[in-house]
Amino acid sequence: MRQPRGDSRGILEPARLMRRVRFRRQLPAAALRRWVEHYWLVDWDLTEPFEQRVVPHPAVNVVFQRHGDGPERAEVAGVGRKLFSIVLTGTGRVCGVQFRPGGFHPFWQRSVAELTGRRWSFAELTDRWPPAAAASADPTGLPAAGGAAAGSGICTGTDAERCHVLDALLTSWAPRPDPVTDEVMGLVEAIRTDRGVRRVDEFARDHGISVRRLQRLFVTHVGVGPKWVIRRYRLHEAIERAAGGPPDWAGLAAELGYSDQAHLVRDFTAVTGVSPGAYAHGDRR
Repeated sequence: MRQPRGDSRGILEPARLMRRVRFRRQLPAAALRRWVEHYWLVDWDLTEPFEQRVVPHPAVNVVFQRHGDGPERAEVAGVGRKLFSIVLTGTGRVCGVQFRPGGFHPFWQRSVAELTGRRWSFAELTDRWPPAAAASADPTGLPAAGGAAAGSGICTGTDAERCHVLDALLTSWAPRPDPVTDEVMGLVEAIRTDRGVRRVDEFARDHGISVRRLQRLFVTHVGVGPKWVIRRYRLHEAIERAAGGPPDWAGLAAELGYSDQAHLVRDFTAVTGVSPGAYAHGDRR
């Protein structure tokens, strides 16, 4: 059986995160794995504020969160082009759904580019997305699971109960298999796993597709273009490698397809807000 990803790609200072909060990933029901990468659950009980920064994946997330005794909030987070930062305080819980890149399209059923760079609450989407409208009209109508009471929300109960509710909710949105979506998800996976992918035109040629069609497919289904996806995955790898200690930056730049070390340093610093050397040595601002 496939296991959730065990890497920390995109998470800045992952060891610090694990010391301060309970973070884990869980797989969705088998029928949903076609589109959903994993569920991610976070619980915290803090005596002082804690800031976490994340370099987003080229993926849409649906997030349910509850802070203290406040109401549960639900939002759709499109692909984030910039560094995401959040400050956690007191107690709280988050239940997130990270879709595979391109995997949210069967649920959204329009161009995913509409969501890129934005975080929309379900309340803001009631006129645009039927699942959000249904949830807003009947906030107590979420399915119950195990020890979770009907209407108590997503962020309640054990991990298994929370995942079961998410399974039921996503299944109720009735996604339909689509060969074009499958094609796009396969193309993104090829970029993620093959370090040799460096140029959009070469990638398109190798997969028997025109650059124009590749660009259109990525914007519509993923929310960003293929060049952005290539650079983001390579930067994720650089960040993860740096977390383990200073690598050979010149060698890593060449390995990841940068023309020289200076280009990697500029990309790294622009996205994370700190230079590669400072990050690798734990010198945070």
